[in-house]
Amino acid sequence: MRRTGGRHELKHYITHSDVLQLRSRLYPIAKLDAHATDGGYRVRSLYFDNYQDKAFREKVEGVDDREKFRLRFYQDDLSFIRLEKKSKHGGICFKESAPITVEQCQCLLDGRWRKFEGSSGLLLELYTKMQCQHLRPKTIVDYWREAYVYPAGNVRVTLDTDIRSSTRASAFLEPKIPAIPLPNVRILEVKYDCFLPELIRGMVSLTSRQSTAFSKYAGTRFV
Repeated sequence: MRRTGGRHELKHYITHSDVLQLRSRLYPIAKLDAHATDGGYRVRSLYFDNYQDKAFREKVEGVDDREKFRLRFYQDDLSFIRLEKKSKHGGICFKESAPITVEQCQCLLDGRWRKFEGSSGLLLELYTKMQCQHLRPKTIVDYWREAYVYPAGNVRVTLDTDIRSSTRASAFLEPKIPAIPLPNVRILEVKYDCFLPELIRGMVSLTSRQSTAFSKYAGTRFV
């Protein structure tokens, strides 16, 4: 299991024009993510929540100490599926992740999660919270991501577009799923460690764009 150190996250709603502007600013200075194909890559995530919508409500209500679990893979590549836990404490974001096999993932989708009782690490934590908090697979979120990295400050800037969602959690591993688009929703995310270099701060500064607490899970939860 891998845990990242705490990082700051800034998010902004942006327009198509903003995407073009940011792309032209970032490309000469920041490096495109090494995994990008045709300028980016497809991301698919499956979020867990309980019958009381605990993760959704904590996000909407702005609860500072909160967490959420998700499964994720990229570019339809099922050889690299990750189980992740995102948490926030004191305004700082943390992420823990662990690999999970297609077979293990399918067990979670089929409701055969009790077989993980003897597991370890993050999978055991998910099993425990499925048992105690009644977490279950809830919503699929699928989108296209452009990612740029800048070494100073360990900065990662992402432009997320073509955001879609589906409540057919059981279809998570299927190559094609019916999904509902979020029209005109595009998100800029800036993640960094201790400081955000002024060069990058200036590049991602957009007139009249305000920071938002947008969450792709919360934003697609009741589409």
